[in-house]
Amino acid sequence: MKHTYHIEGMMCQGCRAHVEDALDKIEGVQKVEVNLELASATIEMSRLISLATLQDALGKDGGRYSIHLPDAIPVKAPKEKVEKTLAASGTYYCPMHCEGDTTYDHPGDCPVCGMDLVAKQIAVQEEDSTYRTLTNKLWIAVGFTLPIFLIAMSEMVPENPLYQLMGVQYWNWIQFGLSIPVVFYAAFIFFERAYRSIRSWHLNMFTLIGIGAGVAWTFSVVGLFFPSVFPEQFKTASGTVFIYFEAATVILTLVLLGQVLEARAHNKTNFAIKELLKLAPAVAIRIVGDKEEEVPLEEIVKGDILRVKPGEKIPVDGVITEGSGTIDESMITGEPIPVEKVTQDTVRSGTINGNKSFLMEARKVGSETLLSQIIKMVDEASRSRAPIQKLADIISGYFVPIVVLVSLITFAVWAIWGPQPTYVYGLINAIAVLIIACPCALGLATP
Repeated sequence: MKHTYHIEGMMCQGCRAHVEDALDKIEGVQKVEVNLELASATIEMSRLISLATLQDALGKDGGRYSIHLPDAIPVKAPKEKVEKTLAASGTYYCPMHCEGDTTYDHPGDCPVCGMDLVAKQIAVQEEDSTYRTLTNKLWIAVGFTLPIFLIAMSEMVPENPLYQLMGVQYWNWIQFGLSIPVVFYAAFIFFERAYRSIRSWHLNMFTLIGIGAGVAWTFSVVGLFFPSVFPEQFKTASGTVFIYFEAATVILTLVLLGQVLEARAHNKTNFAIKELLKLAPAVAIRIVGDKEEEVPLEEIVKGDILRVKPGEKIPVDGVITEGSGTIDESMITGEPIPVEKVTQDTVRSGTINGNKSFLMEARKVGSETLLSQIIKMVDEASRSRAPIQKLADIISGYFVPIVVLVSLITFAVWAIWGPQPTYVYGLINAIAVLIIACPCALGLATP
């Protein structure tokens, strides 16, 4: 015999595999097929197995999942156990789905594309925290980058007034000191992402930024501490080596600005979603026989008869079975004038009943309601990445190794045919290729 059940609590292919494995171990079960998209399990069994037995088997797998017959009230796992499991389970994913439905049990960065992992469940407080942290880092980066930029650009001013206060070498040391908080605190996350992308060989935007800014800053430090290793042609009239602290810090600050803008967009979207969630009432009045009972919204199933009183929000999508009403549907249509609804007319979750009472039959519940679909679409839109960003990462996968290869060829050519000291010229020109090519417009145009 074969039966189909509805499964609640699955969020990824890993969840599907856990449910399938747990049900397959039950004595009498011959075959199990679990469908993540339909949230269903088709079980082929040699004898009838009770629903309680199936739920017990899922309970041993952590108590996170629940099973029930289609169009029936779910057999729920204990609430506190579900919450505990959710808190400790993989609930973060990459918005680009670089590794399919893979989820992670802690926040961080995607090991493939470097994007911030996002939570499956809407967590406004967490988004606020991320936005505040990045904003604070941005202000720190701007505070230290701006004077570096002004010092570096002052060289273009005739009779530079700064050099009348102190020599060039002292201003170089000031730029070095100001760059440390930017490189090792405010924008250090980009170097971490670049390192992970190189280690896993999933080269992306952050590989470009990390290599370019890192090489520029390291070259400047070497030129500041060991100017004698550089040929005279690479030095200024005052004997100092040309440095690129402003290039490294400006690039990092601009990319950090892009991350802040992205986090701000997510933060605003999450606030909007939080407001949308408030549109649905927490409870509904269900008609059972001749009695009315107030039940939580999650216990409403298709076919239930509900009473909607004047001024109340409609709990789920359905049709009016008795009575009529004037419904404020502005949250869906934007139209401020209430709409007259009579028997067999459709009503939507979250809309507001006017001054009449009516009965309705639940047709769509939970994630099937129009309000839930709106929330889902808004959330997915905020998490998705622009096509140009994905294209940039694909190009980066080829561009980065090509640039490194050109840099090595440059070193070899100068080392073999260049003037003395050949290796110094070769190294400097190889580094110049990395500095010029890696932090290019490709990296800055798609933050």
